[in-house]
Amino acid sequence: MPYGKLRIRTKGSHGGHNGLGNIEETLGTTEYSRLRFGVGGDFPKGGQVDYVLGRFAPEEFEELPKHIERACQAILSFCTAGVQITMNQFNT
Repeated sequence: MPYGKLRIRTKGSHGGHNGLGNIEETLGTTEYSRLRFGVGGDFPKGGQVDYVLGRFAPEEFEELPKHIERACQAILSFCTAGVQITMNQFNT
């Protein structure tokens, strides 16, 4: 997913993400809402772990505050307006 893009989902697989896998195991279901934050895809096949845990490129780091602010707005909307309204507003 492109860097900074947000996507809210109401269910789905963990997609290899250990944290989401733990949530899925604990809850016993894949039906829980989650917010995905795009990190881009400029890494070789199998290199996503090193990429995600690496440093931001300077231009990405400069844009980070606006992306964090938008993610915070999405979280607040989710808590106050619900998942469907938030998905309509933030999933672009």
